[in-house]
Amino acid sequence: MMLPAGVAPEARLLLIGRALRAFADGYVAILLPAYLLALGLGQWEVGLISTATLLGSALLTLAVGRWGHRCPQRRLLLAAAGLMCLTGWLLAGLAGFWPLLLVAFVGTMNPSSGDVSVFLPLEQARLAETAHGDARTAIFARYTFTGALCAAVGALATAVPDWLAANGMAWLDALRAMFILYGALGLAIFFLYRRLPPPPPHRQAPSPAPLGPSRGIVFRLAALFSLDAFAGGLLVNTLLALWLFERFGLSLAAAGSFFFWAGLLTAVSQLAAPRVARRIGLLNTMVFTHIPANVSLILAALAPSLEWALALLLLRSLLSQMDVPTRSAFVMAVVTPAERTAAASFTAVPRSLAAAASPAIGGALFAAGWLAAPLIACGGLKIVYDLAIWRAFRRVRPDG
Repeated sequence: MMLPAGVAPEARLLLIGRALRAFADGYVAILLPAYLLALGLGQWEVGLISTATLLGSALLTLAVGRWGHRCPQRRLLLAAAGLMCLTGWLLAGLAGFWPLLLVAFVGTMNPSSGDVSVFLPLEQARLAETAHGDARTAIFARYTFTGALCAAVGALATAVPDWLAANGMAWLDALRAMFILYGALGLAIFFLYRRLPPPPPHRQAPSPAPLGPSRGIVFRLAALFSLDAFAGGLLVNTLLALWLFERFGLSLAAAGSFFFWAGLLTAVSQLAAPRVARRIGLLNTMVFTHIPANVSLILAALAPSLEWALALLLLRSLLSQMDVPTRSAFVMAVVTPAERTAAASFTAVPRSLAAAASPAIGGALFAAGWLAAPLIACGGLKIVYDLAIWRAFRRVRPDG
């Protein structure tokens, strides 16, 4: 895997780990509702379990942000990989709602299109140490590109249960096999991260406090990111797949193909993000690519046919995630190096908490028959976020 110029070699291990996680998340987000429905759960329970995954990730990420600066990042990454193993294997072996809810809460399952797991702040802080300036934006773009591309390939893996069922395996067992694979990928990530080198000497001593001079900036960013995340939680990929199933009767295989192409467009757009950011700046790239994407989502909710809905959703995918690498680079550039792990955690935690509240709301709206409401609310709130963050930070100049 080629790295941008000026990036330390250890970044390659982080990119490979991101690729494996994204592949697993890509198919799990789509198969999770099908699996839960096959177990006899309803739409409301699907929304609650999606909420539990996000809430649990938020609390675990909060713990990393509050106390993680006292522990080596490598040790925390290994613990997260071990938890990923247990999550997949326990979900494959359980069938009751309450045990599944508990595993979803304490595990690493990701029902969304983005990365909301405990891995995120740990990997981002380590990645930020491997480069500076434009090279940092480039490696974050490569990081998010790798995630989006592998998530798209993972979406294609949703066809595997159909293939297994056609060759004699029971449908439910075929779905369980995919969660066993999720756990196996967690094991592979564990051994991968064992190869990470120790940090430089100046980074080995623990910091006396998680946040210092950048506290005000981090808190303002966290508040705004929370609004964006709450909106996104109304339509995590699990619920978007459910919307396509219920609104248009889309098959599981067709949904997998759609999420593949959507993920591919997302991946391609993220490679363009550093070039756009060099021309118009990190913040402007975050905002002015995001607004058209959210308008497309609102129009998709009102689309008269499947073809129009998919076209608008694909347009949204082309634009909606260009803010991800630029947002990560922006956060890392406006805080001091010693605060990066805490900044990544404290901006990720409110996102996860806010996102955790909304899938249950989205599921309840679907169950009530208001199928367009989550899409419209998601797009509208995200536009409010775009305008608010531009107004709050348009005069802030990030450092290299």
